[in-house]
Amino acid sequence: MAAKSLLRLVAGKIQAIQATVSSAGAGNDGDIVALDGTGKLDLSVLPVGVGPDTKVLPVSDATGLAAGDYVNIFDDLGTESVRLADNSNGRAAHGFVKAAFADAASATIYFEGANTDLSGLTTGRVYLGTVGGTIQTPLAPVTDTGKIHQLLGVSLSATEVNTDIDDCIQL
Repeated sequence: MAAKSLLRLVAGKIQAIQATVSSAGAGNDGDIVALDGTGKLDLSVLPVGVGPDTKVLPVSDATGLAAGDYVNIFDDLGTESVRLADNSNGRAAHGFVKAAFADAASATIYFEGANTDLSGLTTGRVYLGTVGGTIQTPLAPVTDTGKIHQLLGVSLSATEVNTDIDDCIQL
């Protein structure tokens, strides 16, 4: 959907001007802002520090990433990269993805907020599972030796976790 237009007096004449949906920077100085096709402001029109806490990193995981996966950030031969988080092999969760990404693609990692791409949850605490997944039963120190226990957040519905990642504990 095209942005709505407004009337503006330009050089003594009334002209229809289209509102700006996304900003390219200083060249859009003074523009009137319009909502995008989802009815929200585009992040490009917001000041630095307002909006989701994200980082774009290359995926280094042969299986790729699925929407909703929790991910681990690591040094891949000198390149900061991302792979599936996993409680069974010491890969603590640092964030999550909201879309699927193939191996070697550039993935947007979210560090907090609503992860709405999950399924099968009940209301309550959510912990790191295996291969980027979640579990809702805490690990037991006696039977889960060698795994990491990490709280990811609280489930608000069958499909949503309010993510607020805690530090992990090696069992």
